[in-house]
Amino acid sequence: MAKNQTKYSFIAEELKKRIFANEYPLDKPIPDEMTLAKEFDCSRMTMKKALEVLVLEGLLYRKRGHGTFIIKSALDMDRLNIHSQEVNGFTKLLEGRDVESKIVHFQVTFPDEYVAERLNIDLETPIYDIVRARLVDGEPYVLEYTSMPVALIPGVTQQVLEHSIYSYIREELNLKIASSYKQIRADKPTEMDFQYLDCENTDPVIEVEQTVYLNNGMAFEYSKSRHRYDKFVFTTVNIARR
Repeated sequence: MAKNQTKYSFIAEELKKRIFANEYPLDKPIPDEMTLAKEFDCSRMTMKKALEVLVLEGLLYRKRGHGTFIIKSALDMDRLNIHSQEVNGFTKLLEGRDVESKIVHFQVTFPDEYVAERLNIDLETPIYDIVRARLVDGEPYVLEYTSMPVALIPGVTQQVLEHSIYSYIREELNLKIASSYKQIRADKPTEMDFQYLDCENTDPVIEVEQTVYLNNGMAFEYSKSRHRYDKFVFTTVNIARR
């Protein structure tokens, strides 16, 4: 289990690996909470929380009186499924695949009014201004424009950017990423999209604008990520209240 990782999140990741490895049949429920709790040597409450993570991610659904089932459409391997609650970062989302980060632009500068407002900082606060192209198995997936306060996330280097910023934040700075606010929209491709995403003139681009927060409520990232339309599915899960 990784440093600072909770037991239930570790179990959720292990179950996710099994699901995508087709270790559970799609036409039958996965093992029940008690069986899984015994296997993972945890309490039933911990197992319930682990399964709830996968329900919220749109990977599982519960059928009352029958068990917990895999959502078949979530296993579409042609497109990367991103759920609305995702705050783990791109590299973690694609764990097990060859993810490359190509640095397009990296400097320390000062925010404009729009970025300062979203990060809740003043115009005199230094920020990292980062543009990265993210490739998966050698193919372009995302072009990311990211702003982060230097004082809040110190020590970001080219080496960090070439790997995972979120892993650096968790494992080296020992900070906990808690939540994000996202807006998702379709847009026409720009010259940068043509250059780094291999877009055609008629291809739409899916832009995700987000502000991400630490568990102390401080905003540490404001970003706009330009996604290839043919590589992603964005999932929102709504749970009815009883």
